[in-house]
Amino acid sequence: MNTTTRRLRIAIPVILVLLWFVAAGIGGPYFGKVDEVAQNDQSTFLPSSAESTVVGERYLDFVGSESIPAIVIVTSEDKLTDEQLASLNTLAEDLGNEANVVSSSPAVASEDGLAAELFVGLDTDADISEAVDELRATITDELPDGLTFNITGPAGFTADLVTAFGGIDGILLITALGLVLVILLVVYRSIVLPFAVLATSLFALCVALLTNWWLAKWDILTLTGQTQGILFILVIGAATDYSLLYTARYAEALRRHRHRGDATRSALKGVLEPILASGGTVIAGLLCLLLSDLGSNRSLGPVAAIGIVFAMLSALTLLPSILYLLGRSAYWPRRPKYDPDRSDDQQVHTGIYAKAGEFVSRRPRTVWIVCALLLAAGAAFVPTLKADGVPTSEYVLGFSDAREGQDRLSEHFPGGSGAPAYVLTDEGNLQDVTDKLLAADGVDSVAVVAKDSPSGQAEVTSDGVQSLIPGQPTPAPTVSEGQVMLLATLADAPDSDEAVETIRELRTELAGTAQLGGDTATDVDTRDTNEHDRALIIPIVLAVILVILIALLRSVVAPLLLIATTALSFGTAMGTAALVFNHVFKFPGADPSVPLYGFVFLVALGIDYNIFLMTRVREESRRHGTREGILRGLAVTGGVITSAGLVLAATFAALAVIPILFLAQLAFIVAFGVLLDTFVVRTLLVPALVYDIGPAVWWPSKLARDEAAAKGRHAA
Repeated sequence: MNTTTRRLRIAIPVILVLLWFVAAGIGGPYFGKVDEVAQNDQSTFLPSSAESTVVGERYLDFVGSESIPAIVIVTSEDKLTDEQLASLNTLAEDLGNEANVVSSSPAVASEDGLAAELFVGLDTDADISEAVDELRATITDELPDGLTFNITGPAGFTADLVTAFGGIDGILLITALGLVLVILLVVYRSIVLPFAVLATSLFALCVALLTNWWLAKWDILTLTGQTQGILFILVIGAATDYSLLYTARYAEALRRHRHRGDATRSALKGVLEPILASGGTVIAGLLCLLLSDLGSNRSLGPVAAIGIVFAMLSALTLLPSILYLLGRSAYWPRRPKYDPDRSDDQQVHTGIYAKAGEFVSRRPRTVWIVCALLLAAGAAFVPTLKADGVPTSEYVLGFSDAREGQDRLSEHFPGGSGAPAYVLTDEGNLQDVTDKLLAADGVDSVAVVAKDSPSGQAEVTSDGVQSLIPGQPTPAPTVSEGQVMLLATLADAPDSDEAVETIRELRTELAGTAQLGGDTATDVDTRDTNEHDRALIIPIVLAVILVILIALLRSVVAPLLLIATTALSFGTAMGTAALVFNHVFKFPGADPSVPLYGFVFLVALGIDYNIFLMTRVREESRRHGTREGILRGLAVTGGVITSAGLVLAATFAALAVIPILFLAQLAFIVAFGVLLDTFVVRTLLVPALVYDIGPAVWWPSKLARDEAAAKGRHAA
């Protein structure tokens, strides 16, 4: 080898490491800046054609400016005195002078005299969490003694969500990286290698975050709190999985090759196809979310896909460069020794996965039938999963000031106070629509937007429009494009199932006459859109992954088998989740997007392990035949895939440290499903099926024909 070649072999990995180091150094500081570009307003995620979206856009034509309401509920053990009410009115005026406050109403006392509510409109361009904190500080300073308060309403719940998501940049990342490091130290029993793999994952995440941040800044894609959390976990888990595959291959190559350059080329050749195929299936599955009508689902697709791209790139460039520079020292103190005469039989015929292969080979049909029946038994509970939506007040686990305030509000006022349903109708239909609204059991009162009124509203009863302030002249309803905007205060909390049912009934009653919007209507449209997305996207994801597997394995039977087993595993994970959520954690239900996200991650990621296994089985089958190939493939990849499964399960389980119901449920479903794929599907079910079917599993590829011909010659 000449001097130039030697220098290039050193220079290329050094340059790659430096490039990643610089890119990660630029991206690192963006961990604390995600809130600058993140969006969490549910109404902005709906399609423009959704009824609540249409009504919401028209609402601005009536009120002139948009604000997000914060409801301050003040309670007392005794009836409020006139002096206390006067102090609350002074407080309301002071709140109206806050920098981020658009409007502030006088205090409204409850009929029982034990509570009062103040409506504060916050600027939608402001940081809602900071604005609520400022309100809380002012109220704490000025609230009369003996009174307590909570801030609820849309602004209160938004602030609680922001606080809950606040741990993503810190506790989530630290927990995920800590769990991965512990697993890697146990798996490798090495000091250097775990940190090399961890650096590969962390650098990939930094660059992925940097890319997504600027794309969100340029309004090319959308970042949300839950998307950010999933991105962190997905990149760390995927990059670590790909790194585990490479480090195992590199160790094999170092035993066969004296020079680390040759070992690097051999290892890269061995992992390139499975890593690209694995990452490709995940990316394809994620990009199918672009077909969603819901912006929050649609935004996750490209954000997470970009993360997977950098996870693959780091595992195929950064890690090989680091290990090339370190050589065998990376595995210290268990350095792989150069031994070209070493037989693979020792690994193939010893170890727990070799024993698993022997167990499968003795009674393959019995093994796969028993596994399939057990998985089917778990999947039978899928119908009990209550994934038709949960109240907004239940999104945050643990203490929620807004939830507590909503409960107190419902005790003293109509549950829908401060978050009315918007009803858009023609001016000529005002009274008719009002009468139908008031006739509904779930509606407490009706008002109409009236700009000339001091409060901006006028009451509407069966007797017509009236002033909200006794003795004042009746204001005229505001008319825009021949239409008026009614505000229907619901009897139940706006995020309750009862309120949702009221909106559905009103839409049926007022079909063709009026359109409904507002927070509850947005919730209804979000649930319906999620159900539509599930029915559309799940079959497409299966079809796309099937095509990728057919192209990878040059077979039809094997891909169908892998898809069927992974789908069965997903069903078992969802059925088990239903039992755990309903009877162990006693969750109030699940977000409609939970099954869709769980499906995309479990099917796309679950297929990964089957890809790792079956690409090696196909490689071994060319030399030893299918049945021997499955045993060898299982024995060789077993440890690597199990380690990868443990890492991915641990990283997704880390999502549970964020007190958000959706993330906690997704954490359980994916972690449990990945472990199920790792220890049951990939270890027993798939090997037993492949062993039982034999060479026909590769039909119609040349491998199946060649093995059948060889069998015929042997028989002759």
